[in-house]
Amino acid sequence: MNLSIRGGRPGRTPRRIVAATTATALLASGLIFGMLRTADAATVGAGSYTTTRPAGAAAPTACGNISANPRQYVTGNAPTGAVPTNDWWSSLLFKRYNCAYSDPLHAHPMSFQPTSGGLGVSYTTEAAISGTSTGVGEYHYPYTREFTLGVAGLNSPDVKVDGWSDWTVTPYWSDGARTLRTTIGHGLPFVYAQVTGGDAVLSFPGTPTVWHHSGNRIGFSMRGHDYVAYAPSGATWTVAGTTITSNLAGRGYLSVGLLPTGAGTSAARRTALMDSYGQYAHSHVTGTRVSWGYQQSSSTVNATYGFTTTAREGSATGTVISLYPHQWKHLDGGSPIAETYVSARGPMRNLVGATSFRTAMRFHGVLPEVPAVATSTGADLATLTAQLDQAAAGDPFAGFNNDTYWTGKALGRAARLAEIADQLGRTAQRDHLLAAIRTRLTDWFTASPGKAERVFFYDQAWGTLVGYPASYGSDTDLNDHHFHYGYYIAAAATLAKFDPTWASTSQYGGMVNLLIRDANSWDRNDAMFPFLRDFDIYAGHDWAAGHGAFFAGNNQESSSEGMNFANALIQWGLATGNTAIRDAGLFIYTTQSAAIQEYWFDSSDTNFPAAFGHRSVGMVWGDGGAYATWFSADPEMIQGINMLPITGGSLYLGYRPEYVATNWNALVTNNGGPPTVWQDILWSFQALGDGDAALANLRANPNYPVEEGESRAHTFHWVRNLAALGRVDTGVTADTPLYSVFNRNGARTYVAANITAAPVTVTFSDGTRLTVPAGRTATTGAYTWSGGNAGGGPITSPTPSPSVSPTGTPPPTPGPTNPPATSDLFHLRSNGVLSNTAGSAATTVTLPSAGGANYDGTPHNPVTFRACGLTGSYRSTATTFSLQVDAGTAVGAGVQARVSYDFTGTGTYSRSQTYHYFATDPVSGTESYRETAGLRSSSGEFRAMSNGCVRLELWNAIGNAPTTVRVDAATAAAGQSTVRVPFQLG
Repeated sequence: MNLSIRGGRPGRTPRRIVAATTATALLASGLIFGMLRTADAATVGAGSYTTTRPAGAAAPTACGNISANPRQYVTGNAPTGAVPTNDWWSSLLFKRYNCAYSDPLHAHPMSFQPTSGGLGVSYTTEAAISGTSTGVGEYHYPYTREFTLGVAGLNSPDVKVDGWSDWTVTPYWSDGARTLRTTIGHGLPFVYAQVTGGDAVLSFPGTPTVWHHSGNRIGFSMRGHDYVAYAPSGATWTVAGTTITSNLAGRGYLSVGLLPTGAGTSAARRTALMDSYGQYAHSHVTGTRVSWGYQQSSSTVNATYGFTTTAREGSATGTVISLYPHQWKHLDGGSPIAETYVSARGPMRNLVGATSFRTAMRFHGVLPEVPAVATSTGADLATLTAQLDQAAAGDPFAGFNNDTYWTGKALGRAARLAEIADQLGRTAQRDHLLAAIRTRLTDWFTASPGKAERVFFYDQAWGTLVGYPASYGSDTDLNDHHFHYGYYIAAAATLAKFDPTWASTSQYGGMVNLLIRDANSWDRNDAMFPFLRDFDIYAGHDWAAGHGAFFAGNNQESSSEGMNFANALIQWGLATGNTAIRDAGLFIYTTQSAAIQEYWFDSSDTNFPAAFGHRSVGMVWGDGGAYATWFSADPEMIQGINMLPITGGSLYLGYRPEYVATNWNALVTNNGGPPTVWQDILWSFQALGDGDAALANLRANPNYPVEEGESRAHTFHWVRNLAALGRVDTGVTADTPLYSVFNRNGARTYVAANITAAPVTVTFSDGTRLTVPAGRTATTGAYTWSGGNAGGGPITSPTPSPSVSPTGTPPPTPGPTNPPATSDLFHLRSNGVLSNTAGSAATTVTLPSAGGANYDGTPHNPVTFRACGLTGSYRSTATTFSLQVDAGTAVGAGVQARVSYDFTGTGTYSRSQTYHYFATDPVSGTESYRETAGLRSSSGEFRAMSNGCVRLELWNAIGNAPTTVRVDAATAAAGQSTVRVPFQLG
């Protein structure tokens, strides 16, 4: 629930739904707080936070009671420690607007509302739709009471929370003479209840239709929905008008199950479902728990969702589990029954008799930033560096508000620019930006006497860390902590790669961990914070409102800012070596990316109501969704709020590129034309589906207004490079979290980043291998490139495959080699360069396996070496080479070479020579592959060079194993690999 007002189109008034308090509005306007009342502070390494709220600062409120202790609404049976907030059931504790009970609780497939007499139960299957198909609109499956489960005579003054687990809650009623205890939860088609002091009562707004009445079971229908109430063995039910009662044979427990039946269900099938469910009716769910694991070799995140049951009678241990679409589409084992439930999230499928289920989701990687394959040379490099220099000049925080959200936006913008500057070797700009990030984070992470701004306060009553100045209800309502703090953590992750000392736990790393723990603690035993506060484990996504106290339930607007948090955890965990944080980030990232495709985008077109008319929502509510935001009615912002910020963790937005076009086309239709605000965000999204179109839009609109958290440099870098790389290719994974694969017209580029101090070799699932130098991002395939130093190293230029035209037009003129070539003899160097200068210490570069296929004559995953800026006359002689290759002990490999010439540096290689492959022997030790293997094919004619390029491509044409080529050798005796070109250079 991000309430920020981020601008609007002239002539159109942004729509803002008022949900923030007056105090929150004052904070957002820049209110300056008074001094700390005391100097109380707790140290964390070199950092600290205050334990005394700044004077005048707003606090969480419950039922109008400032800084109320939420434990007043909790019984002694509930778990100790920090109470959960930001959940689907949080209004039970917060009681923000309903002081005695709660607002509706949308658990799915049922919804609930406590009252003085018990638990109201609803199952709504018809969507209420308002608005238009091109303007603001929304759909809801609203709470509509079908019956109340209670105790005869119960009149409880309030409802307390008697317990909770990962996705269940246990409300508790007592009026001194009678008690009711129920357990409800996500994915539970049962309500489990225990009563004392009177008969169990089901009361209805009208006369129910009773279709089964025998012994301890009674089947009834309301509004066409079928339920069964299961009493203990030996008990009976009595029907009297609008009530159904039972004394439960004095045993005090029951359950009511919702059957997944509809108009076409036969009486026999309904009875069969009643019996099937009935086997587990007294196996009450008393706990739920998730666990997860990351399988790096297969890039898979597995999650197990477990249900603890207690048999009130009998010996059954299983239950009935209803699965959301993001779960059943990734189910790893288990066979759901045919019948489904209607829900606000689409059809829910059901496992009968299970105690757990498991999902398996592929993780398709994240990057520190997309690689600069097309922006590190020529005119585009000049454009980017000019934009980068302008953005990096001065104070990167100038013009941003001082609160937690806008500080975060500024941190995110600076971190993106620092990553680009690092890729391009612009170390002065990079270090300026990193210094600003370090200074600002250190300031926020230090609580000193008298300090009232840029300080974090720990609220022990609520178990939360609040930054002041707060914004958009992050203090009074505990809203949006994952949104705000995700930017801080992401910037800290960038800084940690360059300044690991600052990021150590003895310095400021502990404060970063504290922000993570507040928003989504990965540790169940955390004494300060609840487990996964903002992330709804079962729903698969975050909730933004701390209190969740709306008739429509909780809500979340910017799913992409939630993903920014998850990506930040992955990057920070990797940078600091904390695998627990990394894996929590991976679980949240993979799960939520699946949920976004289903519930924000409905990219399969199966979950939104058919009459809704929109192909995305700006906000997900507990009972539905809205094509709207809290701050604007502009279609650009309704759709764009679920895209920003654009980072190397945003690639999930391109997993379904066809949907990118669907989303874009809907935007143009709803907007009455192309976007006029937030174009940079929207073009960046468009580039994931059609990079050429996005780049054309960007080039045609150079004076577009920049979104506050973006920069022209970052948008150009992102769009220009995706135009070259193509779409995200989810068909290939890798054995590292920092990777991606792109595909343009069938040509793949494999990308991996290495933030460690030693080279790493990444293996992709199709057999491609990529050795990434320390502190670099590197590519192979259609583009071979390496950049980003994080500690030093040369910057090299991209090498596009001749079969790939990055934008449909020739790429810009490559820059000259440094120094200019003066000799026709070139040495193979490890950074993909052909150089007149030999190396100093021999090493090898790996050529990926052919994977058993035959690529004779066609480069496949080639490793490329290049020299540019060549000027000289053609000598009418042959190209020669001597390449030291080795297959180790592998049998049947064949290395192949192609040498190509671009005579004018336009990116068009007019002369190409492909040589017969060299069959390597299965004996360790290099062999010399020479041009004497003979030409297999050639094309084009030689002519003089004028600022031209020569390119050598090497690949395995046959075989099932990778091979190597020796590079960087200092002398011929050390095994130099060389190419001699037929030109008089210099």
